[in-house]
Amino acid sequence: MSRTLSPPSPAAPAAAGAPARRARPPLGRAWIAAFFLLPALILLGALVVYPIVWSAIRSLFGPDGFTDFVGLSNYTGVFTDHQTLVALKNNAIWVVVAPVVATGLGLIFAVLTERIRWGTAFKLVVFMPMAISMLAAGIIFRLVYDQDPGKGVANAVATGVHDTFFKASAYPGAHPRVAGAGSGTLAGPVGGPYTSKPVRPGSGPAALALVGVQPSTLTDATQAASPSGCPQGALCGTVWLDFQPGGGTPGKIDPGEKSLAGVRVEAVRDGHVVATATAAKDGTFALPASRIGAAPLQLRLPATNFTAQYAGVNWLGPTLVTWSIIGAYVWMWTGFAMVLIAAGLAGIPRELLEAARVDGAREWQVFRRITVPLLAPVLGVVLVTLVINVLKIFDLVYVIAPGASQQDANVLALQLYLSSFGGGNDQGTGSALAVLLLALVAPAMFLNIKRFRKEKSR
Repeated sequence: MSRTLSPPSPAAPAAAGAPARRARPPLGRAWIAAFFLLPALILLGALVVYPIVWSAIRSLFGPDGFTDFVGLSNYTGVFTDHQTLVALKNNAIWVVVAPVVATGLGLIFAVLTERIRWGTAFKLVVFMPMAISMLAAGIIFRLVYDQDPGKGVANAVATGVHDTFFKASAYPGAHPRVAGAGSGTLAGPVGGPYTSKPVRPGSGPAALALVGVQPSTLTDATQAASPSGCPQGALCGTVWLDFQPGGGTPGKIDPGEKSLAGVRVEAVRDGHVVATATAAKDGTFALPASRIGAAPLQLRLPATNFTAQYAGVNWLGPTLVTWSIIGAYVWMWTGFAMVLIAAGLAGIPRELLEAARVDGAREWQVFRRITVPLLAPVLGVVLVTLVINVLKIFDLVYVIAPGASQQDANVLALQLYLSSFGGGNDQGTGSALAVLLLALVAPAMFLNIKRFRKEKSR
């Protein structure tokens, strides 16, 4: 009797709710993946892992190398050294200011450029500094911050604005020749005001002689002259440059001596200005009798006559050098923040924004309560990335800060270089600074990695 063979029964289905097993890739594919990853792993180990391990070990030894074991002394020295403390303070300023300003400006530019036709062109201009290396940007801003307004753009703007409201004097640095000789001799502190001895109206012309005038300010000056036809009871005089090449009599107007036109003269009695006059083209002036009276008074040349020309702001001086370099950094990295934030803006559903506007929300409310909260993940990534970047800042500080104020702009990366190779020749301290810098960067780096993984898992 024949027997019918039944087909094999199917495997029992997996229990409900049991996690499905992932199929393992074939062994050949795993080897192929390892083969392609191996070069990257070798480079990562040679360029990242090995330097970190070597620096950590080297930080336990002194300047003489691995024969001079000092333990944790280098780390103790780092936190007691004045230059390193200045570097830590400046790094703190960098971390607080630069990422926040760059991210804030990037957010503003990204939002505003969505509303203008030429937004793409504006984004291109703002992003262009990212194509410039740190070294090139440092050279550019070293010129921008030059003290000479003829070279430095920043001081050209500063002096232009200042001179619009506060005019420089025509005779900066002018001063009396000798004090205490004669009734017309002037005396006073350097830079003015210069005051004469008491004079009586109607007693004769007052001689207000000055020296120290730059020849370049006298191109249009004429021969100084003694006042003629002085009104009855008035006080007249001359303001001139009392200098004659090859000779001349001090306190007397000699042929060839130039007038100082435009100098303001004040008549002072009992500490109060009773009359003023301005020297004419030939240097003469007259104070009317109706204003000065008959009692003795003093003639005063205010300090405004001798104010030096505004030289601009000392951008690279000890006070402003760190802030000036931060300005250069913001100029470079605002475009980076703007592009990433603009990409995040493109992913925001427009329906939410339009619904808020229909409900009566103003643009500021839409921006603050909808746009910014939805952009929070992108803003966090940009901010943390810039924090990591500024902790390692070196190029801009090294190039922009002049030698006189380099220590005032010092940061940890620069101090690491100076300690190891820039004259300190102490690689033990430099390695300790490298480990410290790694310890400061690591939390921000891990936070960024955690955020990336969180975004990927959504």
